[in-house]
Amino acid sequence: MLGAGAVPLASDSSVQLRFLAPDDAPEVRRLCTDWFPIEYPDSWYHDITSNPRFFALAAMYGGRIIGLIVAESKPQSQCNREDAGLLAGNFAPTAHVAYILTLGVVREYRRNGIATLLLDSLLSHLSQHSSSSTGAGGGGDGSSASSCKAVYLHVLASNTSALQFYERRRFRPHAFLPLYYSVRGAPRDGYSYVLYINGGHPPWTILYPFLTLLLVTAKCCTISVCSRPSEASVRA
Repeated sequence: MLGAGAVPLASDSSVQLRFLAPDDAPEVRRLCTDWFPIEYPDSWYHDITSNPRFFALAAMYGGRIIGLIVAESKPQSQCNREDAGLLAGNFAPTAHVAYILTLGVVREYRRNGIATLLLDSLLSHLSQHSSSSTGAGGGGDGSSASSCKAVYLHVLASNTSALQFYERRRFRPHAFLPLYYSVRGAPRDGYSYVLYINGGHPPWTILYPFLTLLLVTAKCCTISVCSRPSEASVRA
């Protein structure tokens, strides 16, 4: 944790950003195993480090990965059932949304602005680079990054640090996901969170925006003090 008057490490020019490569898969696996209680197959690590459809960015310091973010863009029609209704009905099924698969920082480098640096890099890419796809390789599905209308993620309901991190960055609750996770064989509740960009907005119904307020109230009443990381977990 930074002392009084300290400069966040993210402001240090020694911190460099680069896209993940296939050779990073073993190290990424080690980091994710340390950060998250959710197990991923080897194929997942291969995909996020080699498939150009993923925006897979690492923060490097002293020659090592100290943080990473992985996201992908897809048409909203390809979202899972629990993520339906992210966008208003006037957006076509082909309108893209970006899903953050993971965001994590090595423990000793947390609270140094690394997670914010990585998240801001993703949002800048999605908002500004209209000629590139979401993935690092510029290939993938060939969609324009500026066509992305929302960024969303899933997080454990008990992960207070992650919830607070995303809320400070204008993400808002989209849905409560009861028993969504299996953590070491035990069911755990989750939330989906969303940030609207590039003119995207949620469905306008009689419940919105009051539904968001209800979710926030429910979260405050039920959340556990002891937090566990999730696939979109972070301690900034």
